This record gives sequence, C-alpha cells and structure tokens, in this order.
Amino acid sequence: MTTTSEVLLPGTERALLHRVAVAQSEGRSPSFVGAVVRDGALVWSGSRSCVDGHAPDADTQFRIGSLTKVFTAVLVMRLRDEGLLGLDDPLERHLKGTGAGEVTIAQLLGHSGGLAAETPGQWWERSSAALRPELSDVLGEQPFLQAPGRRHHYSNPGYTLLGSLVEAVRGVSWEEALRSEILEPLGMGRTTVDPVAPHAGGWAVHPWADVMLPEPTEDLGLMAPAGQLWSTAADLARFAAFLAAGDERVLVAASVEEMRAPAAAVGEGDWDGSYGLGLQLLRKDGRTLIGHTGSLPGFVAALWISVEDGLAAVALANATSGPLTATVAADLVRIVAEAEPRFPEPWRPLPEAEVDEELLALTGPWYWGTYAYGLRLGAERSVVLEPLRGPGRRARFRALPEGGWVGLNGYYAGETLRVVRRDDGSVSHLDLASFVFTREPYAPADAVPGGVDEAGWRGL
Repeated sequence: MTTTSEVLLPGTERALLHRVAVAQSEGRSPSFVGAVVRDGALVWSGSRSCVDGHAPDADTQFRIGSLTKVFTAVLVMRLRDEGLLGLDDPLERHLKGTGAGEVTIAQLLGHSGGLAAETPGQWWERSSAALRPELSDVLGEQPFLQAPGRRHHYSNPGYTLLGSLVEAVRGVSWEEALRSEILEPLGMGRTTVDPVAPHAGGWAVHPWADVMLPEPTEDLGLMAPAGQLWSTAADLARFAAFLAAGDERVLVAASVEEMRAPAAAVGEGDWDGSYGLGLQLLRKDGRTLIGHTGSLPGFVAALWISVEDGLAAVALANATSGPLTATVAADLVRIVAEAEPRFPEPWRPLPEAEVDEELLALTGPWYWGTYAYGLRLGAERSVVLEPLRGPGRRARFRALPEGGWVGLNGYYAGETLRVVRRDDGSVSHLDLASFVFTREPYAPADAVPGGVDEAGWRGL
C-alpha cells in the first residue's frame, strides 16, 4: 500500500517498502507504517500487516508516546517568544507549590532538571490516572535524584510539570492550547488526545511464541503532556515539515532551530546522541537527525528529520516491543538520501544592498598567531570564520545593528567579533573574545598581545 504526492523512483519506493516489510516481519508487529517527507511534502507511505488485505495507511492513528513531548515543548517555546516567560526562569515563578520550583524551564525542556525518570507508585503508563490526581502524586516526596543542571537524565514527570506550566500561564487546558496553537494551524486534524477511528489496536506479542495479548489504553491524566497523543503518518509528516523549517503561525524558524541545538551534556558513551529543547538529536550514517521516539504499552513510534537533506521519516507500529521504529525511520531517510540525493540550490550572487567595499575588504586570510583563518561574507551581512588548514574553531556570525557580529555556534557562540581600527581609520585587527586576528602572522606593527620579537623571523 503506497501513496505519493511527488514521484520517487520505482527502485527507491521498492527499497522503502522492503525496509518496512522486514521491520514488520522481524519485529513481529501486527502492523507497521512508514512514511517519507521530502522538502516539506509527504512523498511516500507504505505499510505491512499480519491481516491480509487490511494494512493500515497514512491516515490510521497509532499512539505516539513520548513524541508528545515535542508538542509540549513547542507550546512552551511559544510562551517564551511571546515574552510570557524566560527559559532561565525558575518554575516557581510561574507555577507555584510544586516542590520542584528551583528547576528552570530550560532544564525541564532538556531533561537536565535532576528529576526522577518515572512517577512513584504503580507503572503510570499502565495504571489509572486517578492514582495521580495532583502534581505531588506525580513527583513524590523527593522529586530530585540530583542537583538541577548537573547532567542529562530523562524525566517523564518533568514534562508533566511543563504541561501544567502551559495551563497556568495560558489559562486553558494543555489539550486546548495544543489544539488551537499547533494542531489546527498545521492542519493536523488526525492528531488527538483520545483515539479516533480508524486507529490501530495496541498489542503485546509474546517474546517466545507467536501469540498476542491486547494492551490496555489508559488516559494518562496529568501525565498526558509526556505521552498521551495519537497521530498518523500523514499528520506527523506535516509536523516534520514544521520542525524542519518553522511556521510563523506556530513558531518561527529561529526558535525551532534553537530547539534543535544540544541543551545538556549527555552521559559517557553517548557521543552519538544528545537532547535539545524537547528534541532528540542523533548522529547516524554521517548525518544529523532531529526528532523523537515514543512508546507506550502496545505502541512504538519514531520521527527523524535530516534538515540538511530536506528529508524526514515516520515509523509507527502497534506492538509493545520488537519493532525497531527508531532504526527504521533513520533507514528510510538514508535510503532516499542515497538513492535520490538532494539537488543543491543554484549559486546566486548576494543582493546588491548586502555588499559594500568596506565589507569586501575584510574578507580573505587572517591570522591568530600562526593559525591561518579565512573570513567569508554571507547573506544579510553575516560572516563565517574558518581555519584554512588543520583543526580549528569554525563559526558563523550574525551581523549586529550597532556593528560587529555575534557568534552563532561552537566555541564562539554568543561572543562578539569586531573590527578594531587605527587612528587613521584603517583596519588594525579583528577582536574575537580577546583573541587578536591580524593580516600577517606576528607582523611587527600589528597589535599582538605580548608584542613581537624585534629580530623577526629567523632560520635555524
């Protein structure tokens, strides 16, 4: 079962369907749906099922578990963009009496708040929300396992706090905010808090026999912002397009890009993965993927996006364990990226208004000591400073209205790059976080801290 809105090559489509078929068979899942998004459009979906002639399609709902957290994070970022809260605000400033008020909103978003991974008492995913009517029942008497900000530690209760924060600041329920601020603007009419037909049933597959058992479907109550949602491959394709490029109706591109940046250090050995503000980050097959995985009894899900390739993939299955949805979604991205690589945008000159002789005169080689760097001019008067040979700190800089540039990534993120001029107006050097970049390596007349040996360069 396959649908397309932009034709992929037949060989690519067969490879995608083959990957889904293998995942359903080897993962022993009652059904499995995969989908691929290219440049913001759903270009392929395919599925396999244990029931002949009854495979789900891109409009069939599956429970998506912790993928729900990304939606909650977007709601929080909207509040930040509206000036209603700051990411560094302590929770207590906006949500009183939780017993965890010292943790910041950013720490909750990035799972570095020191909170426990799960709720006290019974397994919350498989028990009634009536057992946890208050936040105190979600957090317990000792909510912190460690001091906030020390390390990444995934926390479901942390996202319950963020959902309650949204309700406290907005004055409406989390579900209402979700529907009006994200789902309706993005046209995600098949993403709901409760299942709406057609939807898959959740199953547990026996680990040692080919038999199944239906899983219960509990309303998660206060825990809903951590994992409640049901969605479809088609709706998640729309969400993926938003997470790749932003949408001014929901969250501008700059704020979505902020969510995609690592927010906290991860544990030793986790060098290939990290976590942003509500988004998981993964390095796989030589590309960076952003998105999230999810699971609840009866269901597993994954959404991965490669912004650089203009691709995203969804994988949904209705088994408690077995189907490797995270691996499959990454593989679907890889299959299309390798079989049909993205065409680069045509090279075009910069707009005339963004170029002047003064800026052009700054481009070219600069030297920090004996390290050779090149300064390159970009769009909107931005610049890139990068090593010309060997290792070094490459950084992009955005132009500041008052002059100079601010670093956007890496070691120099947030640092200011400025031009220092002599009394006659000529350029002396570039100053970057106290580092001096000169046109020549250690020229006697340059403003090199510590001075330059008067005898100059010499041989052996």
